[in-house]
Amino acid sequence: MNAEERARLLRLKRLEKIRAIAKQTAAREAAEAESTLSQLRMLTDRTGKLAADYGARRGSQDGASLRQLAGFVDGLGMLTRNTRADAQRAEAIADAKLRMLAEAERRRSAVEERFRLQEKLIARGAEAPALGSRKQTGTDLV
Repeated sequence: MNAEERARLLRLKRLEKIRAIAKQTAAREAAEAESTLSQLRMLTDRTGKLAADYGARRGSQDGASLRQLAGFVDGLGMLTRNTRADAQRAEAIADAKLRMLAEAERRRSAVEERFRLQEKLIARGAEAPALGSRKQTGTDLV
C-alpha cells in the first residue's frame, strides 16, 4: 500500500466520522422537533377541549357572569388557534429536520461505501498476483 492510498483511506475514515457526527446531530434535532410538535398538539387538544367545555356551560346567574364566561371562552379559542398555528409551524420544522436527517444518513453512507471500496482496492493491490500457466509459444505441431 503506497502513501497516497494510505492518505486517501485515512481521509475517508475521518470524513466518515465527521458525517456520523453530523448524522447524530441531525437525529437529535429531529427528535427535539418531533417532541415539540407532540407537546404542541397535546396543548392544542387540551385548550380546544377546555374551550368546548366552558362554552357548553349554561348556568350564568346574570349578564356580567355571562359576559365574563364568553370572554374567557373567546380567550381560550384564540389560544387554541394560536397553538394550532404553532403546531403547524412545528410540523413543518420537524419535517425539514427529518429530511436533513435522511440527507445526513445518505452522505454518511456514501462516504462509508467509498471507504470500503478504497479498502478493497488497497487489499487487492497487496495481494500477490496469481501465477498461471505460461503462455505457450510456437505451434501445436510436435
